Amino acid sequence: MRRVLVLSFVLAAGAAALAAPGPFNVRDLVAMDRLSELAGSTAHSRLAFTVSVLDAEANRRRTDIWTVDANDDTPPVRLTADPASDTSAVWSPDGATIYFLSSRSGSSQVWRMPGGAAGEATQVTKLPLDVGAFALSRDGARLAVALEVFVDCPDIQCTADRVAAGEKRKATGRVYDQLFFRHWDTWKDGTRSHLFVAPVDGSTAPVDVMKGMQADAPSKPFGGAEEFTFTPDGRGVVFTARDAGREEAWSTNLDLFVAPVDGSTAPRNLTAASKGTDTGPVFSPDGAQLAYRSMARAGFEADKLRVMVQPWPTGAAREVTGGWDRSPNELVWSTNGKVLYATAEDIGQQKLFAIDVATGTAKALTSSGYAASPVRVKTAAADRVAVLVDHLKSPAEIQVVSTDASAGPPVARTSFNKDRLAGVTFGEPEQFSFPGWHGETVHGYVVKPAGFEAGKKYPVAFLIHGGPQGSFGNHFHYRWNPQTYAGAGYAAVMVDFHGSTGYGQAFTDSIRGDWGGKPLEDLQKGLDAALAKYAWLDGDKVCALGASYGGYMINWIAGAWPDRFKCLVAHDGNIDERMAYFDTEELWFPEWEHGGTPWDAAAGYAKHNPIDLVAKWKTPTLVIHGGRDYRVVDTQGMATFTALQRKGIPSRFLYFPDENHWVLKPANSILWHDTVTEWLDRWLKK
Repeated sequence: MRRVLVLSFVLAAGAAALAAPGPFNVRDLVAMDRLSELAGSTAHSRLAFTVSVLDAEANRRRTDIWTVDANDDTPPVRLTADPASDTSAVWSPDGATIYFLSSRSGSSQVWRMPGGAAGEATQVTKLPLDVGAFALSRDGARLAVALEVFVDCPDIQCTADRVAAGEKRKATGRVYDQLFFRHWDTWKDGTRSHLFVAPVDGSTAPVDVMKGMQADAPSKPFGGAEEFTFTPDGRGVVFTARDAGREEAWSTNLDLFVAPVDGSTAPRNLTAASKGTDTGPVFSPDGAQLAYRSMARAGFEADKLRVMVQPWPTGAAREVTGGWDRSPNELVWSTNGKVLYATAEDIGQQKLFAIDVATGTAKALTSSGYAASPVRVKTAAADRVAVLVDHLKSPAEIQVVSTDASAGPPVARTSFNKDRLAGVTFGEPEQFSFPGWHGETVHGYVVKPAGFEAGKKYPVAFLIHGGPQGSFGNHFHYRWNPQTYAGAGYAAVMVDFHGSTGYGQAFTDSIRGDWGGKPLEDLQKGLDAALAKYAWLDGDKVCALGASYGGYMINWIAGAWPDRFKCLVAHDGNIDERMAYFDTEELWFPEWEHGGTPWDAAAGYAKHNPIDLVAKWKTPTLVIHGGRDYRVVDTQGMATFTALQRKGIPSRFLYFPDENHWVLKPANSILWHDTVTEWLDRWLKK
């Protein structure tokens, strides 16, 4: 409670603290400008992108649209400066105008403004509902907008009226007939995200091209404009949706649908034969090919994403990347339609690759760091690709990568955080490897404390990633950044145990049915390997920390490896896998990981269940949980703390009633890091 009371003082001192040179800390972390949403034009070489900046007084981040030329060294230009949120820039076909989402009218609507010259923004859509995402047709004549509507409503106004009436009701109860009744951090209200198409000039009312579908486009909870696009002729929309009826909560069968823009016929399923996830439709520049990403296995959200390409408008899809054992993220076509540019995790990095469409051969265009949000740059010579690149010593900035190997290394085009980075000291990161489970090679990272001095011994923060299909690699993370521990005088050690991504699909698959087996062995061997390799690590002063699956692993370690650590930190982690199945929302996840439902596969849920080893718990533990976490519900954290208290184990509980599975608000992030650092200091330094 004391820390809650002093938060106002923390924020008030923010500017001075952020500017002070010294070891990197959470205040530096939240102050960094964050770049995202790169958008390129087919008419010129200018890029548009979103910049998020800290507004400490309002305890939020503000977003604006900026532009920069990819082919010269002129500085970036800020296009918007409204206090409202401005995001999601899209260029008009002629490159003269930028369309974007803004809340400046009091709701989220599509706006536009000149993309190069000075000019005022004008509102394009004036709908009674918020626009969640949008796309522009190739000819610039139509908009596709995502709106939350009641499926049985005949028009948009019907939904607006029903929402307004609901807000006036005195009764607050809701009735549900099927799952989902809540998802991620939101209770369902009966609406669905549907795509509506309307002329840009607003001459006719928007048409629901998903009329009658009990499905969301974009998909919930994380889908965006990357999940839908206009057909090349502008007469249709291709979109991703999960139309699974009562099985929605345990189905990963997202499909691609195509619907006419006038809503004259029902959407047609393009990938009905595929039972896994199909998503991310992108058309080639000539409109003759459709590319998308596809998972082969039903019920598995971390299956390998295959690149599929099919002739358009008719023809059979073929797998392009059958011989490439990586999962690509965003796809971008080359100018000539012979190559797809994609980002994919690879041995602790996320690289930009060029995939030959004819052969499936993938060539890495970057070697290190975390590349994301690729866009093709207009150029008279060989293709160039702009990407956002971050690494363990820098937030994301724009780099332009040439596809011609002889053209030299990537060129930086922004440096928004240059002055902030100059004012902090980072720890030096180093990747290492060791023989893990069955002697198979496992990789990890160690980050030296900031201001490292040879000959000294340093306590260790042993960070365990979530997922479990995830990775702690060469990435500047805003929630679990090892540099915040390095700045506090700790060495950070991170192991990409079996189940992690970026090491081939078999490595990822291997964790199924073995949550507490191979990963625990890798963590044990990885810590021993790091201690043997780096003599400056103090093996007697180690604290293990993790969230989500990492939080589960902390609870499992407490009983299965009880004598190793001086302290533990468990954020949003399950204590009881059996009950967690009935608590959570996306049922496909535990059903895949544990081999079925708890009543059909009871042994899978009992095999490595932390609650069964509570009798062996003895390590001081900090428990953290968010009240709006519906993936790992807060009672799991409460139960963990209750068990610790009942056993008399030194413990503390940090609860955020307004946060979900992640801690997102700036002040809460500061409190989170301060509380964790105090806990480490208490058991490793004092």
